[in-house]
Amino acid sequence: MYKTGDHRSFIILGVTMAGAKFRPSDWADRLSSTLSAFGATRKVRYSPYVKPGDYEGHKAVFVEGRLSALAPKAYEFLREFARKNDLQVVDKESSPAIGH
Repeated sequence: MYKTGDHRSFIILGVTMAGAKFRPSDWADRLSSTLSAFGATRKVRYSPYVKPGDYEGHKAVFVEGRLSALAPKAYEFLREFARKNDLQVVDKESSPAIGH
């Protein structure tokens, strides 16, 4: 999927390589919250580099490639999460920023 040293933006889809829906249904929020903080309003503020959303009708996590330089362990954790759970990943190499 990726080579060591890649700094690509990518999207983790809530669909396994076999086409099954990934559970639990709030997985994208949970995964994104690992890099979130609480703002002054006591609401979750997602990182600008890791956000939950939808992609073509599937729950997804959008990962900005710049995270690799800022927090390489977090970036690698997200890549490993997708690999270990056999999730589909959309390479957004040419994407300058997260969008959904």
